[in-house]
Amino acid sequence: MNATEKQELKVLELMKDKDYVPMKAKEMAMIMRVPKNEYRDFLEVLGNLELNLKIQKNRKNRYKLIEKTYYTGIYRKNQKGFGFVKIEEQEEEIYIAKENSQNALNGDCVLIEIIEEANKVKNAEGKVIKVLKHKKDTIVGIFQNNQNFGFVVPDDKNFGTDIYIAKKNRGKARNNHKVLVKITNYPQKGKKAEGKIIEVLGDVNQAGVDMLSLIKEYNLPSTFPEQVVQEAKKFENKVDKKDIPNRKDFRKKEIFTIDGEDAKDLDDAVRVEKLENGNYQLEVHIADVSYYVRENTLLDKEALLRGTSIYMLGRVIPMLPRELSNGICSLNAGEDRFTLSCIMQIDEKGKVISSEIVKGIICVTERMSYNDVQKILDNNDSKIMKKYEPYISQFKLMEELAKILKNKRMEQGYLNLDIPESKIELDTQGKVINISKYETTFAHEIIEQFMLTANETVAEKFYWLEAPFIYRVHEDPDLEKIQELNQFLFNFGLKIKSNHENHIYSKEVAKILEEIKGKEEEKVISNLVLRTLKVARYEQENKGHFGIASKYYCHFTSPIRRYPDLFIHRIISHYLENNYDVSKTWIEEHQLQADERAKQSSEREKIATKVERESEDLKKAEYMENKIGKEYEGIISSVTSFGVFVQLENTVEGLIRFEDLGEEYFIYDEKKKRLIGEKTNITYKIGDKVKIKVKKASKLLREIDFELAKNKDV
Repeated sequence: MNATEKQELKVLELMKDKDYVPMKAKEMAMIMRVPKNEYRDFLEVLGNLELNLKIQKNRKNRYKLIEKTYYTGIYRKNQKGFGFVKIEEQEEEIYIAKENSQNALNGDCVLIEIIEEANKVKNAEGKVIKVLKHKKDTIVGIFQNNQNFGFVVPDDKNFGTDIYIAKKNRGKARNNHKVLVKITNYPQKGKKAEGKIIEVLGDVNQAGVDMLSLIKEYNLPSTFPEQVVQEAKKFENKVDKKDIPNRKDFRKKEIFTIDGEDAKDLDDAVRVEKLENGNYQLEVHIADVSYYVRENTLLDKEALLRGTSIYMLGRVIPMLPRELSNGICSLNAGEDRFTLSCIMQIDEKGKVISSEIVKGIICVTERMSYNDVQKILDNNDSKIMKKYEPYISQFKLMEELAKILKNKRMEQGYLNLDIPESKIELDTQGKVINISKYETTFAHEIIEQFMLTANETVAEKFYWLEAPFIYRVHEDPDLEKIQELNQFLFNFGLKIKSNHENHIYSKEVAKILEEIKGKEEEKVISNLVLRTLKVARYEQENKGHFGIASKYYCHFTSPIRRYPDLFIHRIISHYLENNYDVSKTWIEEHQLQADERAKQSSEREKIATKVERESEDLKKAEYMENKIGKEYEGIISSVTSFGVFVQLENTVEGLIRFEDLGEEYFIYDEKKKRLIGEKTNITYKIGDKVKIKVKKASKLLREIDFELAKNKDV
């Protein structure tokens, strides 16, 4: 809570007091002992409360509480005109009918009142009283030209209105150009929004315009300010020799990075050895980005603004300039690099029995790819075996330890959700040439298990130190949602059990996932479990991680691409530099910072996830545009009140609308997630195999429509 919010709370507390009588601003300021130099800020606080309809002035300019309850939330508009408002700390959204939307646009911050309370049948219904803040003042869309005027059709189909463009405001835009529009007038009383074209992105079919449109739509910072780049360049590509004596020297040890073949920002390296007592020593070396990106520098402010690197198809929008992310911070083979290193001793059951975090310096022995490491583990490529012969025993030892760690994690209730990722291949022009399921191997698992273990070890250590920190939090799922899931699982003879206090343990969910391993329904049930779980986020308070079945968890291992990792690296460094003797003032200051940085990072992560997902949807639709009429086998992944979604083996998903399911009327059974034919009793349910024909696909709409092939069954 910032200073303004605290002051607002104090004002409301004063006015709620039974002895309060309406007062003028000066009278209130005197009672609350507001210093003269803060009086202007105090008037601003009153103004905000008045704007948000929490207080009002009477005819004598005296303030009193508004007794009606209003709520602030974000409006989510549907293409059909109605919408929903999400209120903070309230699970269910408030339904807003079209006539009660007050021309609010998708993403606007609005003030609403409840006009009908929720019941067992439907959500609460509300009415927008006023739009407090429009989410967007620019919008990306396609320019459609008429003789004397034009209009822009937004890419965001839920935006709610086309944008009228007067002839004088169209600039150099031509018909079917993708453009960025500045909104000059928002819609009101039946009138469309009006705007001015401020940038032409290119023809709708021009290479790269699709990704550029996403960047502009989400206002992503695609280039770094020159001052930030200059700050990054001053470090060059060599470590500062003066700091080497302050670090533990690992340069004579064999240390490896294991990444994808295209990765350039390498922020983790590993080493495993077997100790004389039979235990394993696992070393996880993470790039010491905080050594270069100091608190409150231009680099730090830019990194916080971005929050995370965004991986779009064919391009990356990095959190840090490439001079750092691909240069001095990247753990490139054969080059000295500073690290924060977590050294753990692990017994034969996978328990971390001791750990140490140190500032280190390493020189990576080999830059390995997942593919090559897997070939070594499988012993099926003589060329690779010969090339890496001196290190084969190292990778075998890594495999041995990773299996132990994974087994222990599975016993604890780790949710091994095998959700396939898409591998989308592009040509040099950025056009899709192939889509397939991204195959992972045990080489990926090695790094996954080592990073999870380091993240848990660091989180637990600093939790008990009561340090200011950012944790990765994944709270327990809601019991109601688990009960809904159980209604579906009942069809397969499965049930997620709760204890007598109705608490859900991750171990119970893990049992279900283990039971469906290798079965036809595995993919569908895994997806439904994922949708039932809450979304992980960053918090200053440790609340555990349900999905990983861990009491203590943080993100420590990717400071090049995630701000929370960078923030906690600074905290760890400060504790190490001060031999764990840290002042109370410093702790209090950084606890506030942790809270603010966690919220900002969670918000940026949401945007990054959305952009990455939309870039995939766009390219999948593009790929299917020239597959119209082709038939494929798929599996029903979701059943809705307007049709069924079918996922193909290559991860592409499309919708079969009701009208494409045949001649008869289908009844939607929400509890069992199925459709039932009114006359024939033909049933379509999640997990069914079906044969489909591609009906239509639109890259612009990011939509794919299927229809049933001649027979329902495969």
